[in-house]
Amino acid sequence: MRDFVNTVDLEARRDELDTPAALRGWLAGRELAPATARAGEAELRDALALREALRVLLAANNGGAPSVVDASATLDRLATGLALGVRLSDGEVRIEPRADGVAGGLGQVLAAAASAMADGSWRRLKACRSDTCRWAFIDEARNHSRQWCSMAVCGNRQKARAYRSRRA
Repeated sequence: MRDFVNTVDLEARRDELDTPAALRGWLAGRELAPATARAGEAELRDALALREALRVLLAANNGGAPSVVDASATLDRLATGLALGVRLSDGEVRIEPRADGVAGGLGQVLAAAASAMADGSWRRLKACRSDTCRWAFIDEARNHSRQWCSMAVCGNRQKARAYRSRRA
């Protein structure tokens, strides 16, 4: 799920999901959909909506103030369209897509997010606080205090800005 959110590099202005074929290739490369699956503009729109709604929720995990209401509504709409369902197997509950192809692959991404929310690991997933980055990362700090994807890059830039601002 983190890799899916990171399919766009905002600083370099490079998007791995810029065409339906690229979406199909990305999903197939991760064995989330067959390489022969059909992808059109509607599936690409759903993928981009999924990615950005997840990014908003990850930013909220990092103290951001975005509207999680709209992002949650988007994910809820997509969950219905991607045919996510609850499965009971071997005494465990799982959320799985009932669709196949590209819709099934996107459903697996959304199901992974839902599972992380349910098991508590979601709060460790964050989006970088830098508006020019917003890269998804796992906060492995003991006290869950990490704010930047990388202290060497985004964190250092922010500290330098703060220093210059104080000195001015």
